Amino acid sequence: MAAAAASAAALDPGNSSKNTLKLENTEKRDTLIAIEQKYQAQWKEKKVFEVDAPSLSEVPAGSMSATELREKHPKFFGTMAYPYMNGTLHAGHSFTASKVEFMTGVARMEGKRALFPLGFHCTGMPIKACADKLADEVKQFGQNFEGYQEEQEEDTKVAPAQEVKAEQQEKFSGKKSKAAAKTVKMKYQFQIMLAIGIPLEEIHKFADAAHWLQHFPPLAIRDLDSLGARIDWRRQFVTTDANPYYDAFVRWQMNRLHELGKIQYGNRYTVYSPKDGQPCMDHDRTEGEGIGPQEYTAMKLRVKEWAPQVAELVKGKIEDDANVYFVPATLRPETMYGQTCCFLGPKIEYGIFKVKEKEYFVATKRAAWNMAFQGIFFDSEHFPKSQDQLPLVVEAPGSAFVGTLVNAPLSFHTEGVRILPMEGVSASKGTGVVTSVPSDSPDDYATLLDLAKKPEYYGIKKEWAELEIFPLIDTPTYGNLTAPALIKELKINSPKDVNQLATAKELAYGEAFYKGTMLVGEFKGQPVSAAKDMIRKALYDSGDAFAFADPMGKVVSRSGDDCVVAYLGQWFLNYGENDSKWQQDTLNHVVNTLNAYSNETKHGFEKNLDWLNRWACARTYGLGSKLPWDPQFLVESLSDSTVYMAYYTISHLLHSDRYGTQTGPLDVKAEQMIDEVWDYVFTRRELSDDLVSKSGINKDALQQMRREFEYWYPLDVRVSGKDLIQNHLTFFLYIHVALFPPEYWPRGVRANGHLLLNGEKMSKSTGNFLTLKDSVDKFGADATRIAFADAGDGIEDANFEETVANSNILRLHTLKEWAEEIAKDESLRTGPADSFWDKLFNNELNNLAHEAIKNYKE
Repeated sequence: MAAAAASAAALDPGNSSKNTLKLENTEKRDTLIAIEQKYQAQWKEKKVFEVDAPSLSEVPAGSMSATELREKHPKFFGTMAYPYMNGTLHAGHSFTASKVEFMTGVARMEGKRALFPLGFHCTGMPIKACADKLADEVKQFGQNFEGYQEEQEEDTKVAPAQEVKAEQQEKFSGKKSKAAAKTVKMKYQFQIMLAIGIPLEEIHKFADAAHWLQHFPPLAIRDLDSLGARIDWRRQFVTTDANPYYDAFVRWQMNRLHELGKIQYGNRYTVYSPKDGQPCMDHDRTEGEGIGPQEYTAMKLRVKEWAPQVAELVKGKIEDDANVYFVPATLRPETMYGQTCCFLGPKIEYGIFKVKEKEYFVATKRAAWNMAFQGIFFDSEHFPKSQDQLPLVVEAPGSAFVGTLVNAPLSFHTEGVRILPMEGVSASKGTGVVTSVPSDSPDDYATLLDLAKKPEYYGIKKEWAELEIFPLIDTPTYGNLTAPALIKELKINSPKDVNQLATAKELAYGEAFYKGTMLVGEFKGQPVSAAKDMIRKALYDSGDAFAFADPMGKVVSRSGDDCVVAYLGQWFLNYGENDSKWQQDTLNHVVNTLNAYSNETKHGFEKNLDWLNRWACARTYGLGSKLPWDPQFLVESLSDSTVYMAYYTISHLLHSDRYGTQTGPLDVKAEQMIDEVWDYVFTRRELSDDLVSKSGINKDALQQMRREFEYWYPLDVRVSGKDLIQNHLTFFLYIHVALFPPEYWPRGVRANGHLLLNGEKMSKSTGNFLTLKDSVDKFGADATRIAFADAGDGIEDANFEETVANSNILRLHTLKEWAEEIAKDESLRTGPADSFWDKLFNNELNNLAHEAIKNYKE
């Protein structure tokens, strides 16, 4: 217990902000906070932020259209991405919230009914994964982790055990003391919980995932209320089946998308966590958000003659009449006619893996691990649990294979080509095997020139690197030998000129694909852009190649697993070119109707809509709602969060608590919210006696729900971090287009940049971090709000400066004192404000107000 307590002291959450500004005299701040809290209490008591659509008694159902209703009773409806409930809100959440908050305030001052609701996202892996880790740690160490033995080491990436004071006028950093340098490495989940402020004796409760849903939402409400946020908390909810009403809403959404053909089932490549046994989508990752599968053409280069060193290694392990293939992965199958050799990294470890009887592949173990989830070595029903299960027969460094003679499919060098060394081969990309086409690859050409200059150094015969180079593709800029032309033009002298070679590679590919014409092969005379896929198909059909996919970068799941690409059957949302009408309708809305508030955001949507493709929408592990027609799967977190803004419009009528355990004012039970009711509420069908009878919900209640939706929708603005353009925000547009009539499609999306703190990235490990509570406690609500407003207003990264927040305290206090002095000045005139100077003053205020409103709308 003592070790766990010591860990608790070292991981005090106060250390995460140790290098932020320290305030000395807080009297003025405390005075302002007292005033803020007084009026916040009054707002809460008077429920001033609770706002409803015009009632049916005010405007009877059917007496005017929804458009006319909104014109007669102007409204504003703004939302932000609901926060995930695995911690308290930090300043970044609050910066995004401030954008909606300020716009809501302006709308209220314009006389509009202004609605800002907020729910709490709990779907997906993060909470469940953390809870399961804690359950394991409780078993390992005991309920209060009394069996834990402290591990101390030098680790600059962890919060120090002792606070380091910083001077106000400096950049809030200081030299480490000996105590600060002695750290506790956060290896365990219970240590992370300590670092976010959970008492040691309470942590074991979080081994139950449901406890997270109980613990964090009230803290978010507390912190946003302390900021003075104008939120209608009646409409709050948690996601997942923990709230049966929201669960019914998600099931309706998935059913309708399925019926529309927007959700389909099929085999496809997806980033996958072997440890978790399911796809690993963006919200399930600690590293690699936005990274998807990269599909390659894996060529099969059959061994004709082994190099002496590896020949000894395979004796007795591989049959003499077996087919062994090196399997280079290429993105350019159209260039395979020009293969002159095949490269391996001489210091990289390679394996020979048994595919089936008398057939073997040579690749890195990492590549074989990927293949194991793509129908090679194992089928989709029997994925391996660890790399130890891979059918590894022989392992050797790349240098051992140098000199091996292989047959290269399509190559003009039909007598075979050699395995040669290449220092630049990556072990973490593709298969670790690279086929060489020096006519069109600048890297390959530069390497072969170097090999031919120093054959003895590389342990090869010179002629192996000097096979004839054939023209394959004609281009208008670089002729029919693109790589040699670029090497000469860019004056590249060595394979070590990596930056120049990267430029050359980009130029070569772009020129060939978009402007090139095939000079050889079955598709001679065809544009490369057309021939590429046909050549790939021909290679697959002949058995000379197969499809292979790899993550485009490193992806790590929240369970700490390095992810692979799996080819498996799954339910997916059919985004992208496979449903071209859906794609085009969404793009047209972005281009012609949506207010994106910046060209960067609009262009981001256009680009994303162009490349975004099918998206796995279900998983087997985590929290969430079950897929209605296939309940072994849960709806994943980026697919149950696309149209919940519509749910806000009626959530306060359905339930009176965030978990849906108590019915709302309409006394409607969750089981009564059948799909047909959601259809009626969201204007997809009209009211009928059959609907009333089938649902058991009376006509007035149904009409009241529909009134709320028709009035508040469309959503006026959605505010979110710019990083969500690539997934959530694009999905949000897609699903609105699929499920709702055009008049209810979103009107605005405002993307903001990431929030820096004092000009640097926020980081707990460096002590440069603020939660919303920290900020309001330190500076007060109004000083914090002004600092958020000052931080930035575009899609660029913003900067919250604590010195600005601190100076706001003085300015606000000075303003307060001035106002009090003026109010006490009995010499000032009373009565109507009708003098010339009164009118001039009012005119100036009105001009400022109009300018502010104009800027908010733009």
